[in-house]
Amino acid sequence: MNMDIKKDREMNSCPVPNGILVIIGGAEDKGQQEDKEKESAELDPERMQVLKTFMEVMGVDDPHIEVITSASSEGEESFKDYQQAFQQMGAKTINHIHHDERGEINFGELEERLNKAHGVFFSGGDQLKLTSLYGGTKTLYLLKQRYIHDGLIIAGTSAGAMAMSTPMIYQGVGKEEMIAGHVKITTGLEFLRDVCIDTHFVNRGRFVRMAQVIATNPTSIGMGIEENTAVIIRNGKDAEIIGGGVVIIINGYNSRGTNIAQASNDEMVTIRGLQVDILSKGEKYEIPEINPPHK
Repeated sequence: MNMDIKKDREMNSCPVPNGILVIIGGAEDKGQQEDKEKESAELDPERMQVLKTFMEVMGVDDPHIEVITSASSEGEESFKDYQQAFQQMGAKTINHIHHDERGEINFGELEERLNKAHGVFFSGGDQLKLTSLYGGTKTLYLLKQRYIHDGLIIAGTSAGAMAMSTPMIYQGVGKEEMIAGHVKITTGLEFLRDVCIDTHFVNRGRFVRMAQVIATNPTSIGMGIEENTAVIIRNGKDAEIIGGGVVIIINGYNSRGTNIAQASNDEMVTIRGLQVDILSKGEKYEIPEINPPHK
């Protein structure tokens, strides 16, 4: 092999992440039991498989958790729900991070906390808000460095899950997703590249919008995750399904015959040749690395 080519490959190679991603399809069971005779709900930790797995993969008895609710318009309420759930499972140090404007981010205040964290959890809300707030910041850079080198566990649910990947969907619902070219994507936080994540996938009927993304980005795979279901990703590519629903994998590498590029403003989409896998609890999947460096 030419030495210059070998040197370039070595310089551009990506380390295998030591951390783990917990990517949740939204509406995960927080164990709350409705009891009309009591003022407050009790928590049932036996039902919280998805959140329990996040706790388990951190691998410590007393984890330090940072909950980022910046995607949500109701950050305090969202934080309290997760704080209560994680406390029920034994966590004592659960901190809250919330920003509404990019200028509010004070990295000096966050750096020590994020360096101590065993796990970081992104709540749901608006994924575009997350990318516009944290994209290109020292905060995101530190999270990625710790995920790659220090074994930091990164979890996200709903919008917090969708923001983990690139490409990232931010627009296209209902009839709009069936119209060719009407699904909008941008760059996510890029803990995963060449992967598009969508959530509430079966419950909200989001197959067609994911198919549009994959047909126009055929080196990517689509990962549609149903509610109360999660994908655990180790080594940046080894996925395992947990929870009560299914994960639908859409691969467009051999797709053909799409009309997305040529369609008029109101033409329904056509795509041929997609490969689809439906996976449930316990199933494993290796994310293809068609376009390295992948991580």
